[in-house]
Amino acid sequence: MDVIMNKLKTMDAKKWMQVLFFLFMAMGIFARVWEFGIVPGDINPDEAFAGYEAYNLLHYGIDSAGYRFPVYLTTWGSGTSALNTYLMIPFMAVFGAKIWVIRLPQVIIACLTLWAAYLLVKKLFHEKAALCALFLLAISPWHIGMSRWGMDCNMAPGFLIFGLYFFVRGLQEQKYLMLSALMYGLSLYCYATIWPLVPLMVVLQLIYGFLFRKIRFNRYLVLSGIILAVLALPLLLFMLVNMDYIEEIRLPFLSIPRLLVMRDSEISFSELPLKAQRLWSVIKLQTDGLDWNSTSEYGIYYAGTLSFFVLGLFYCVKNSIEKVLQKKEAPELLLLIQIGGGTLLGLLIYININRVNILFIPMIITAALGIYYLCSLIDLRYLILPAAFYLCMFIGFEHYYFTEYREIMEYHFCEGLEDAVREAVTYEGQIYVSRGLKHPSILFLAEEPVTEYIETVEYYNYPNAYLEARSFGRFSYDFDPASPDTSAVYLLNQNVDLAPFEQAGFTLHTHHFYTVAHYEQ
Repeated sequence: MDVIMNKLKTMDAKKWMQVLFFLFMAMGIFARVWEFGIVPGDINPDEAFAGYEAYNLLHYGIDSAGYRFPVYLTTWGSGTSALNTYLMIPFMAVFGAKIWVIRLPQVIIACLTLWAAYLLVKKLFHEKAALCALFLLAISPWHIGMSRWGMDCNMAPGFLIFGLYFFVRGLQEQKYLMLSALMYGLSLYCYATIWPLVPLMVVLQLIYGFLFRKIRFNRYLVLSGIILAVLALPLLLFMLVNMDYIEEIRLPFLSIPRLLVMRDSEISFSELPLKAQRLWSVIKLQTDGLDWNSTSEYGIYYAGTLSFFVLGLFYCVKNSIEKVLQKKEAPELLLLIQIGGGTLLGLLIYININRVNILFIPMIITAALGIYYLCSLIDLRYLILPAAFYLCMFIGFEHYYFTEYREIMEYHFCEGLEDAVREAVTYEGQIYVSRGLKHPSILFLAEEPVTEYIETVEYYNYPNAYLEARSFGRFSYDFDPASPDTSAVYLLNQNVDLAPFEQAGFTLHTHHFYTVAHYEQ
């Protein structure tokens, strides 16, 4: 009878863990998709440029600089990573060039990352710790915020977690190492600053696998190496092109472009104390001063989480040392490699939250381990206390995000610009645009033909790492707002005095922060 009761209790526990898994996943997905495409705001210039390049490649087969399917985009003059743009293309082919469409890849990757993080911790440790990690990541203000708009670098944390998860699977069945290599290879197309770190982390993980005899030299290992090498080769050629060792490569199906400005100097060991201070400031204060990256009220991972991270880090280091000395497998080392990689990145560059985002998922997982470790020393039933605290914080954050924070983000994400551009292009004639409106947003929202853009574009600051267009097609940024031309249409931001337009008899239509002025005969 006791055996039967124990089995029933075990079944109940498993069911409860399944319920909690689906509940946490549902919470995380809901927080990322509710009013998706509406909040935050209309569009950010960086995601607009990525979307415009997806539109160009889909309809014309070239990017805004005329390259056919480049391995690295030439946007702004100093470029951006390409994977985000390429993932937009199939959705754009089905649904068209809409703002919510260019954000779809990011939200899908973010939701899959929740699942992957859960599976990773479950494989490395156990299911209860995995549920803690899933819960913390699902409600993380940073991860929720970054999942809702299409910044290229925000793809990197997800693909690195995918790579690590399949690597851990590969320690049991080596065929999964090929999927790990694929994910790590694709991560290189998410953000350029992680290029030196990915091979370092992969090598350290392989050393771990060989040290504990979890990896053998066989065909799966060789194929994995080939997959990673094939994916890395175009970017290696890209580096050689932009360091002037070889000429740029233009093929019908692939381009290795030369940028106007290569920002390779951003990665260096110079001024380490200053960079370390900046990194610690971001980790401790959970903000970088940029509204679109974090909120001062809720931060990256909520108040108190840093203490749990320190405890989890102690737990991982302690267990790693003990297990290594006993010549036992130490999965904590794999998590420490991720933390080490993110920390090293923070010491190599001048960071903001976007630039060091690969650090935060490992930190959140480690904090979850700290919470679980602390409660296991007392009684696991006390997990309800931190869970209740974080749930209250999450509810507060969600309310803030969709009310006060929403209003703040409307400015940064150009609320009303989509409607304003859509109206302006319906009128004939020259369209004059306020200088503060970045040209990628106009290009995407107006669906400007890339062939016309390439033929007509002029810049204020060519060549430059951050190009600013003077004119293209029928759009121009050069005009005198004090003497409006009645034959033209004006797309104005809130800084422009509208009185001269009213006095000249223009019809004004206001779309939140933007006004369209046109003259009716």
